[in-house]
Parts: sequence; C-alpha cells; structure tokens
Amino acid sequence: MSTWTSKLVSAILLTGLAACQPVAGLPKLSGLNLLVSSKTSVDVLDGAVTITGPKGYCPDPDTVHSADDSAVVLLGRCFSDSKVAPALLSVTVGQSGTAQDAIATELAEFFASSAGRATLSPRGRAKDIKILSALSSKGIFLIQVRDRTDLPYWRAMTGMAGRMVSVRANGPDLSPEDGRKLVEATVGALKRANGKS
Repeated sequence: MSTWTSKLVSAILLTGLAACQPVAGLPKLSGLNLLVSSKTSVDVLDGAVTITGPKGYCPDPDTVHSADDSAVVLLGRCFSDSKVAPALLSVTVGQSGTAQDAIATELAEFFASSAGRATLSPRGRAKDIKILSALSSKGIFLIQVRDRTDLPYWRAMTGMAGRMVSVRANGPDLSPEDGRKLVEATVGALKRANGKS
C-alpha cells in the first residue's frame, strides 16, 4: 500500500466515514416529510465548520453529534410541505488534518477494494457493497453505492477547513441523477458557508 493510500485510509477511518457506520448516541431523524427546523445552519466543533444544506434543506438540531474532534449532522426538508424532494442528507466532518488532496483514481481503487467497500458498510462487510460508479467533478470525489440492505445512494467527499467532509443523500424517490445533484449542491453550500466557493 502506498504512503498516500495509507494516509487516505487513515483519514477515512478518522472521519467516521468509515462506514457510514452509525455514530453512537446519534438520534434518528423521525421522517423525511416532517418539519426539521427553520434554522438554516449550525456550527460544529466549536465553530470550526458551519453545516448548511442547499435551498429547502435544514439541519436537524437534535441530530448534531460531535466526538473525538469529528461531527455528524443530519439534514432534511425544512418544512413538510416543501417542494424539494424528500431526502435525508448526512454530513460527516472528519478530524482536523484529515483533508487529503484526493486523487480520483486512487480513491476509486481504494473503494473498489475489499477494505474500501468494508468502510462503506454499516456492518463492515465488503460483500454487502457494490460500487456502481466513481468519478471526480469540480474537486469533489463522488461514488454511487449499492448496499444490499438499502437503496443505492450517492456519497461525495472533499477537503474543507483542513478536514475531510463526506455528504450522503438518501431518499425514497431520489433518482440517481437527482441524488448526485443533491450531494453536489450540498457540498457547494458547505463550501460557500465555510469560505470556499
């Protein structure tokens, strides 16, 4: 394993991305169609990172969870009668210093491996995960994932404020195209909120 790949694996494990595994103590959002909050942003990690979503999506204050210099926040539609698609967005912010200048080919190779697929499984089982596509766009690494126990979803990873940030979008009626657009829009909103357009 190359030094760069070793650093990448360490960064992924430190972010809590490792896997999209549930973070202990993180409350569950009760529904995709319920009022989440009219608050459009929330600061985490003592103000190091501001979490916000694209228009129509707000952070659920009850799901903000920080531990070990990392954080997870869930976002949903701000209002139940919103015209945006019902979706659950999860934003994971890694520890300080975990941001990597990700090389798309190496990231794609990592997530195609058993170790990489295991980091995307809530159960840590590589065999449950299939990578449907992996690409780089506008400084963001994107993967489309199918977990045998879940609908396919998109995940985006990028560096922000010296930390690796991951965004995942799930929704019962999200088409693959809409899921990708939603994670890209979320990353864009996060970068604007944190001083990067």
